[in-house]
Amino acid sequence: MSPEELKTLQERGISPEVFESQIRRFATGFPYLKIIDSARVGNGITSLNDEEQQKAVDRWSEFLADGGQVYKFVPASGAASRMFKALFEFLDGDSDSPKAGSPVEQFIAQLHNFAFYDELNEVSKKLYNADLDTLVNDGRNKDIVAALLGKDGLNYGNLPKGLLKFHSYADGSRTPLEEHLVEGAQTATNSAGVVNLHFTVSPEHRALFEKKIAEALPAMEKRFGVKYNISLSEQKKSTDTVAVNPDNTPFIDNGKILFRPGGHGALIENLNDIDSAVVFIKNIDNVVPDSQREVTIAYKRVIAGYLIEIHDKIEKYLGMINTGKYTIDDVREMISFMHNVLNIRDEKMKHLEDADLVLYIKSKLNRPLRVCGMVRNEGEPGGGPFITVNSDGSSSPQILESTQIDPANDQYKEMVSKATHFNPVDLVCYIKDVDGKKFNLTSYVDPDTGFISSKSKSGKELRALELPGLWNGAMSDWNTAFVEVPIATFNPVKTVNDLLRKAHQS
Repeated sequence: MSPEELKTLQERGISPEVFESQIRRFATGFPYLKIIDSARVGNGITSLNDEEQQKAVDRWSEFLADGGQVYKFVPASGAASRMFKALFEFLDGDSDSPKAGSPVEQFIAQLHNFAFYDELNEVSKKLYNADLDTLVNDGRNKDIVAALLGKDGLNYGNLPKGLLKFHSYADGSRTPLEEHLVEGAQTATNSAGVVNLHFTVSPEHRALFEKKIAEALPAMEKRFGVKYNISLSEQKKSTDTVAVNPDNTPFIDNGKILFRPGGHGALIENLNDIDSAVVFIKNIDNVVPDSQREVTIAYKRVIAGYLIEIHDKIEKYLGMINTGKYTIDDVREMISFMHNVLNIRDEKMKHLEDADLVLYIKSKLNRPLRVCGMVRNEGEPGGGPFITVNSDGSSSPQILESTQIDPANDQYKEMVSKATHFNPVDLVCYIKDVDGKKFNLTSYVDPDTGFISSKSKSGKELRALELPGLWNGAMSDWNTAFVEVPIATFNPVKTVNDLLRKAHQS
């Protein structure tokens, strides 16, 4: 490599070895995962009855009352531009009238039902000296869309999703950022009355987030009687990945090697910087207004309490192993726990001698833990829960994306077709060991679980490298429990018209 290229790597905190391994990965590709089956209730997914749910909720309350550490971690760096794909296409098209039955027609017809209506109405008056009703009556649909998306208007086409107005209230409208502040106060207030939240943001949007947080906090703290401790971080440049040409040579842009963000899997580094025992993880756009939140709050407490119950057992078993105070019945109980609660199985355990078996059990239990809510599959996009084979020959629950499953394998295709649940990205994690020391989360990533995608830059084709996803391969070597949660806890906003769904209407 040239001195200039080495300097570029050094500035990003990327070693030449990592750079070379990324280049090699484009040639070798990523292996598909070996799948045993899709996870279902009774086979990898736990469905808690009313009594078990109440027990979990009580355990969560006890954990918080005892001074338990908790954070809420929200990936919020995504731009909102994809929400408005149909509107952008309409704006760039030849026709001034949307097609009958199109998303654009639905958007125009229900303008009054969006939380940003009043703001859009005011900006339309300033831009066009006409309110929205007048613009609609005059067929000036493109002017309406331009007022929403353009920089001279609300600029929603360039803002982060977390700062758009999602929900209407009598006293104004709220953004997803503000709804996460509310949800945090209702589920993750610690014994000192503090709500710890962390948002990952894009560098270009950081100042906007800081401004909105400063505006929102006084009223939120007064309403809930809490103090917020809010921190922001950006995806680290050291997690960017090199882009290549179709022949796998580095892609040069303006005389320099092009690097791109490595996907949400890069955020494992940001999560690794959080100093807390328990961390909730949830996407920025999966929020609902106050009137719809009851079931979300209830199941947040359920999965958090279930996490603590599992951790209680792990702490008990590791305590036995570390002190040497255990019986053969205790070892059998540990194996049963691994099989029935963590869904870890390994044929070689049958052939290990007593001391080696106990060491193996310790190696499996002493790692980060997560409980993942899983909802019934009703056709929504999202990764799914499966039981897969790990590199050491053991099997365990994993959340897979379609890119990780061999499309040529008919047996796997049948498993996918019969899958009953998918992942709504509703996780609660325990990331400290039983001695209270933080796990190094980067040590539990499976580097073989990324994928390669086709992109373009300045009209030229390129290949991009996506790191193992945050809740996919980046957590591959964690202990995992899947718990069934209601579909009502999953209300993402992928398009602007999703805000018209009942779940987002106050």
